Amino acid sequence: MEFPDLGKHCSEKTCKQLDFLPLKCDACKQDFCKAHFTCAAHKCPFAFTKDVQVPVCPLCNNPVPVKKGEIPDVVVGEHIDRDCNCHPGKKEKIFTFRCSKEGCRKKEMMQVSCDQCHGSFCIQHRHPLDHSCKHGGRPIGAAGCTAARASESKPSGALNTLSTSWLARRLRWKVKR
Repeated sequence: MEFPDLGKHCSEKTCKQLDFLPLKCDACKQDFCKAHFTCAAHKCPFAFTKDVQVPVCPLCNNPVPVKKGEIPDVVVGEHIDRDCNCHPGKKEKIFTFRCSKEGCRKKEMMQVSCDQCHGSFCIQHRHPLDHSCKHGGRPIGAAGCTAARASESKPSGALNTLSTSWLARRLRWKVKR
């Protein structure tokens, strides 16, 4: 034994092993070996001071404070009934901005407003010519003029597909006869 003062003996009554790198328990402040340093391994009498768990609300993910002697499930239940900001039955609406064009019932996630009349419109009616804007004339810029000409010259997509499907049915009916 060249270094008798080096290391410490394990504080566990059944172990007493000399350990050169002992670990100190946070609760009882005694030194233990690698096998007995956890509170459960050495049956620490002060483990309750370190075994503190804070329940989390399953709806809003916020910690719910629990006082000593209270049952965590009851406290979380009271939090859900009174203080919780998130209500499971009430869903937030995503599509809230309704189109201002007469006859259009579409809703958008983001507000698309007209620069001239400041109305809220869907993507299809966002241009002044598409919603018959009363506060302005022709769109400004080459891209706007091109879009206006394209929308005036071609029929709308829904009308075009309707007439195409009608024509296809009519041709099939003639072929069958």
